[in-house]
Amino acid sequence: MATTKNGKTKSRISEDVLAQSSPQVLTIKPPRFEVAQFELIGIAPLVVHRFSQKTKNELKQKMETGKAASSKKNREPKSTDELFEESRYISKEGWDGINASVFRNAMISACRLVGYPMTLAKLSFFVIEDGWDKFEPQIPLVRIYGTPVKQEDMARTSTGVSYVTVRAAYHGWRIKLRIRWDADQFTLQDVANLLARVGLQGGIGEGRPNSSKSGGMGWGLFEIAHQKELSNDEAVSTGARDSAVVG
Repeated sequence: MATTKNGKTKSRISEDVLAQSSPQVLTIKPPRFEVAQFELIGIAPLVVHRFSQKTKNELKQKMETGKAASSKKNREPKSTDELFEESRYISKEGWDGINASVFRNAMISACRLVGYPMTLAKLSFFVIEDGWDKFEPQIPLVRIYGTPVKQEDMARTSTGVSYVTVRAAYHGWRIKLRIRWDADQFTLQDVANLLARVGLQGGIGEGRPNSSKSGGMGWGLFEIAHQKELSNDEAVSTGARDSAVVG
């Protein structure tokens, strides 16, 4: 309490308390997104290997029955051609693609190279799909322009057992990638530069330099051949037009 000149007392309220009791006005701007298309040219093979349907079935059996399939059962023979086909992502329209999330994840990871928080990057840019997977319609795909070939490589399990892995590989490939980003966070040139770092340093797909399990094989690298801004309407119509043409 404080005393005035005439001897009366008065309450002393700190400026901090007054400030806290004052009404606060928070202004939130509406989201402002921009879209661009980047034509990517592969400078190393792109190797794709989708999660095996057989493994999914085994995990499903274990979940439903409480036990895994017997390891004593004879392994069913399967040709390398079958394994090759199973490794591919095929759209409902029949073209080859790759899970659209690989580009977004790769760009988020590349933010570590430039000191930008990955937690903010998750909210700042998104990949617009060209179509959806034929067998698992919840998987968004970006179309690969190129012919898949069967690639057989030696690999090892986590216990050191050797085996042959069969995957789809694309040589001389290209992709028309559409990205939508928060224009209050990034400029077009920022997005292009980040994507260029993915292409030259991180890579996509199997055997990429930024592999979580190894140093990679140098696969999945690319360069940006061309870029152009799109309106939101153009972004949708461009993807629909490109996806409708197979070949």
